[in-house]
Amino acid sequence: MPGFEGIVALVRDWLLVALAADIGWQLGVVFLAALAGWLAHRGWQVQIDKRRGKREGLHRLAMRGIGRAALPLIAFLVVLGGRGILSRFEIQTHLLDVLAPLLLSLALIRLLVYILRRAFGPSAALRAWEGVIGSLVWGGVALHLLGWLPDLLAALDAASINLGKTRISMLSILKLIFTIAVLMVVAGWVSRYIEQRAARSVYLSSSMKVGLSKISKVVLYTIATLIALNTVGIDLTTLTIFGGALGVGLGFGLQRIASNFISGFILLFDRSIKPGDVITVGERFGWVVALHARYIVVRDRDGVESLIPNENLITSVVTNWSYTDKHVRVKVPVQISYADDPEEAMQVMLDACQANKRVLVEPPPQARLLSFGDNGIDLELRLWLDDPEQGVGSVRSDINMAVWKGFKEKGITIPFPQRDIHMIDKPT
Repeated sequence: MPGFEGIVALVRDWLLVALAADIGWQLGVVFLAALAGWLAHRGWQVQIDKRRGKREGLHRLAMRGIGRAALPLIAFLVVLGGRGILSRFEIQTHLLDVLAPLLLSLALIRLLVYILRRAFGPSAALRAWEGVIGSLVWGGVALHLLGWLPDLLAALDAASINLGKTRISMLSILKLIFTIAVLMVVAGWVSRYIEQRAARSVYLSSSMKVGLSKISKVVLYTIATLIALNTVGIDLTTLTIFGGALGVGLGFGLQRIASNFISGFILLFDRSIKPGDVITVGERFGWVVALHARYIVVRDRDGVESLIPNENLITSVVTNWSYTDKHVRVKVPVQISYADDPEEAMQVMLDACQANKRVLVEPPPQARLLSFGDNGIDLELRLWLDDPEQGVGSVRSDINMAVWKGFKEKGITIPFPQRDIHMIDKPT
């Protein structure tokens, strides 16, 4: 493989030059540069930790960005100064001549990658991959500066296999991965920008905002994949085989995933369920926090979030407490004894509603006498709320407590089950 032999020859030439030069002085400068860069990085990191939470915005971005570039940047300045001093004493600086542009490029790349990562917004995945991405980019730049990149590309292109009429090499695979990664990053950036603009719009409903975000992601990622495949020379007509395999997979094992995905778009377009709606699905009660491609997130009053597949919302009965409006009626049953005045008891119940701030004045609360039960008179208080997402159990508890206190003041009793037993003497 000529590419690999060229790399070996270049390494041999560099080693010969290094051995022939005054390598000791240059290694001393390299050691001082590494030490100075490390001390500068630690000192800057201490300053960042001290100022944590005090400054935001552009100042914080500049502080953290410079902190990432401090080590290679200070090392570059030391190497630059050391190279100038050694040159005045006519000492060869071949190693420093190579190291200086490498350190400068590393500083610029680390700063640029950090700025791009911040531009994408907070993301744990991007933060974890920041160092890896920066190292890969710097590795390519370093190979170019050293003059090894053409030979490395030739060596990667030589390692290939032929599948029919298609030639696949390590270079083409790496190009495909790199192109897809770059285009996916760009597509994610554009889709996030669209999502942020849609979220700030006052003319779009909440469901349309989520729908626009999902559609933009699917379209942009699909276009990015197709462009990447076409860029590296893959014939798009060969994807028909993949499409057939995907269809078979959907028929056998992926039909539920496809069903949930399509159901998610149906929920968005018919606007039956929107973020912020209060719903009941089976025994789960809560408000919709987010709509995703496969499921929705429902949070209950205990703070527990349930992930409900979109298909369940299409095929089962869902109670949407805020479908047309958020007004809901709450019923509070009460029972009094036959010895008490029901009109006085109903007035106490209405007074309990007036003391509660969440009970609506319009429609007004009402008290009804429902029936004459076995143990007492059955009454019912009916009231209206416009904030069901805050829960209805707390209102029932407050109303019951107020009714209990009002009954105690008025001397109204709440009966409990009683049985009268009559003993009959059986004649002998």
